[in-house]
Amino acid sequence: MNNTVREFDAVTPLEDTGFLRFLYQNAVGRLFLRLLMARWVSRLSGAFLDSRFSKPMIKRFIRKNEIDLSLYEKEEYRNFNDFFTRRIRPELRPIEKDPDAFVAPCDGLLSVYPIEQGSVYPIKQSEYTLADLLADEKIAKEFDGGVCLVFRLCVHHYHRYAFADGGKPIANKYIKGKFHTVRPIALRLHPVFKENAREVTLYESDNFGTIAQIEVGAMLVGKIENKPMGERFDRGEEKGRFLYGGSTVVVLVGKNRVNFPKELFDATNEGKEVPVEMGMKLGEKIK
Repeated sequence: MNNTVREFDAVTPLEDTGFLRFLYQNAVGRLFLRLLMARWVSRLSGAFLDSRFSKPMIKRFIRKNEIDLSLYEKEEYRNFNDFFTRRIRPELRPIEKDPDAFVAPCDGLLSVYPIEQGSVYPIKQSEYTLADLLADEKIAKEFDGGVCLVFRLCVHHYHRYAFADGGKPIANKYIKGKFHTVRPIALRLHPVFKENAREVTLYESDNFGTIAQIEVGAMLVGKIENKPMGERFDRGEEKGRFLYGGSTVVVLVGKNRVNFPKELFDATNEGKEVPVEMGMKLGEKIK
C-alpha cells in the first residue's frame, strides 16, 4: 500500500435505501425509527448476534457485500459478531512509522472539517459545537482552530480501530445516547454526533499534542468495545472494535498541529468522502 498523501480518490456517497428514507422522511416510519433506536433493541440485537443462532447469517453477508475472506486471519467464527469483527492480516495494514506522519486510525470514508467560528463546525448540513460533541466545554477550547476528521465505517469495512499516534491517556468517558444510523440521510436531518451514544478518549500524543478520539455508536450497534488502556500505547495499537452496524470514528487535532492536503477539504466541500485504510498517512506535522 502507498503510504503517501499525494493522491486521494474521493467518492460520492451512495443513495440511501428506500427503507431508510421511509424511516426518516415518513411519519409512520419515524414511529418505527423510535423503536429501532431504543437502547433495549440494540441490546437485544447484540445478544442475538453474539449467539450461535446468528451464525447462518455469515454466508449471506459475505455474498451480499462481496467480502474476500483471504484478506483476513483464518479463524472459526462462533457467531455473527465474531465474523463482523474479524482481524485483517497485519501485513495488509502497515502503519506508517514516520513520526511526522499523521495516520488514519481505521478503515472508512473520510471527511475533513476545519474547527472554526467559535468552535462551531458543519458536518453533513448539521452544525455542532465541540462542547456538544465532547460533552465538555473546557476540553472543547483546546481544539478551537484545529481540524476534525470523520471516518464513516460501512458494514463491509474493517471494524477494528487503532490510535493515530503513540501517547498517554488523559481521560476517557462514555456518553449515553441514541442510536441513529450514521448514513447521510440521518446526518442531514439530525445532529447525530451529539445525540448518539459515544465514547470519548483524550490523550497526549507523542507528536501532535492533545488528540481526542470519539467512537460513535449507530443503529443496532449494541456495543462500542474498547480495550483497557495502560499508562501508554503505541501508534497503530488496537484501541477497540465496533460490533454490528455502520459506525463512525471522529478525531480532533489542535490548531497548527497537522497540515492536511487541501484536496481532502475540497472533497468534503463537494459532498464527497475519501476512502482510507488504517495506518496510511493523511497529513504531516507542522514544525
